[in-house]
Amino acid sequence: MIDGLLQAVPAFGPLTWVLIGVTAYTLVAYWLDGRGYIPDSISLSGPITTIHTKRGRAFLNWLAGPKRFWRAWTNVGLGVTLVIMVGMFVLLLQQGRSILQNPPAPTPVNEPANVLVIPGVNDFLPLSVAPEILAGLLIGLVVHEGGHGLLCRVGNIDIDSMGLVTLGFLPIGAFVEPDEESQRTANRGARARMFAAGVTNNYAITILAFALLLGPVVGSIGVASGAAIGGVPPGSPADDAGIEPGDRIVMAGDREIGNASELDAYLATSTAGEVTIRLGDGTETTVERSLLVTRLHGGSPFDREGAAGIDVNDTITAVNGTEVRTERGFREAIGNRTVVELRTDDGRTTTAPMGVIVRATSPDLPGVGGSAEDHPLNASGFPAQDSFTVLSIAGESTHTPADVTAALDGREAGEPIEVVAVVDGERRTETVTLAADYREGEAGGYLGISPLASYGGIQTSSLGVDSYPAAEFLGLLTGGGETAIGGGSLIGATLVILLLPFIGAVGGAQYNFAGFVAVNRNFYEVTGPLEPLGGGVFLLANLLFWTGWINLNLAFFNCIPGYPLDGGRILRACVEAVVSRLPIEDKHAATRAVTTSVGLAMLASLLLVVFGPQLLN
Repeated sequence: MIDGLLQAVPAFGPLTWVLIGVTAYTLVAYWLDGRGYIPDSISLSGPITTIHTKRGRAFLNWLAGPKRFWRAWTNVGLGVTLVIMVGMFVLLLQQGRSILQNPPAPTPVNEPANVLVIPGVNDFLPLSVAPEILAGLLIGLVVHEGGHGLLCRVGNIDIDSMGLVTLGFLPIGAFVEPDEESQRTANRGARARMFAAGVTNNYAITILAFALLLGPVVGSIGVASGAAIGGVPPGSPADDAGIEPGDRIVMAGDREIGNASELDAYLATSTAGEVTIRLGDGTETTVERSLLVTRLHGGSPFDREGAAGIDVNDTITAVNGTEVRTERGFREAIGNRTVVELRTDDGRTTTAPMGVIVRATSPDLPGVGGSAEDHPLNASGFPAQDSFTVLSIAGESTHTPADVTAALDGREAGEPIEVVAVVDGERRTETVTLAADYREGEAGGYLGISPLASYGGIQTSSLGVDSYPAAEFLGLLTGGGETAIGGGSLIGATLVILLLPFIGAVGGAQYNFAGFVAVNRNFYEVTGPLEPLGGGVFLLANLLFWTGWINLNLAFFNCIPGYPLDGGRILRACVEAVVSRLPIEDKHAATRAVTTSVGLAMLASLLLVVFGPQLLN
């Protein structure tokens, strides 16, 4: 009976459940308030709850003791904030104009719901790290508003009350209410420092959190041995064998597997139709291999509509009538052919050119020429812009980048060679005169192409698994190796961290990185000085990751020069300082005109950024 009731519950999405929860919270809160259970210090406005308190003022008075230090601290923060305010003003105006002129297509990144910092509602904030995200948000709000309160006392501005604002049980804001008369009589410098104090504290927390994360914490995390499995397509051989995302393959057949490259190398050479797989937890399973198409390049000759094409998740069973089940069998059946017939498990056959997909290199590279007309491909009749499929070079078939290198090996600049390619569906044969190789340390002829995909853009897996880039993500966090961005600096690593939660959508990666969560934690292990903490290191890393991420975004958002944000208040103080020196009678009206105009421009730009892609398409 219970099972039947559970099945009868509608399968609502996360946003629907949030709305249900907020509605229930609101009804219960008003019911309690109507019966006098809610104290006067708590006020309700729909689902928004405001909690006021006068406690903590004595602590702020004590903390504000070294006033010279706090003034110097916030003077630095005010300078940084002013620079970022200008940057945010220019950036938002440019973004708004760009969206009006050329509205981008709706994507998960510009979905309005993904602006909200609510795990489960925002597609890039998983529920598995909701506690760490909420903790980071609470820390950010407390230090932000605490900074305002502290600089109020440093500037001798009285505080009426402090408090927290929640949406249901979710903290969405904090506040410090300065005494209006005391604030009005304070000098502009004290008020500007007070408004900048919150943002300054958010920057400080960001630096501290990321320094700890990128230093001792991530330094104690290593990549576990084995091939990390990030995805298993339904119906694939691995899925049939019970392999799941989050598993690690540590042995295939009789070969130990240390990483994804070693697994690929084993599959590329093994001809066995069955393979025994051992996972990281010791489980063993037998996989019946078959060639599942895991990726298909957009420029593939096999990428065609309807029954005439190959699709992702198709299973290739034969090449030119020869049955294939493995990567090696697939390559051997293709041989040197430049046209092949592929059959899939549903009986469809597709015949298309087979070669390496390439694109022309930039014509601006040294030694190639200064314009598209000078490019070696363009001079021969091939396009020097778009991608196309090269079938053979100098009579040698080309299915992989290695084949291209072998065909060009030993050839000199100025030497003509025959290139057979498919351009826009048309097979063409052209004679190309090689240019001088521009690459440092390289000699010989240069064709001017860069390989994009092998074997007609068809990528297969006889296991049917997608590898998870565990080492690459850890490299981005540590700033080491080939994955380092920003020269391994703290600033460069910070910029990378800002992109990690949605790097799959904006950076071309296959996966996003939201921290060390359930789906990827099995791919890492704790080593070094923090090893005694065990799994607690992952929790600490997630807390530092999201605390720094949220504090930095909170600081940037508050630097927007529009009321009631801190940037808008600082703008007002700056405009007042300038207008006070001008020969204008109604200085208040002039100040209001400037700040209102800037604020409305920022509001319009924000609305365009959030809703423009959906409304203008």
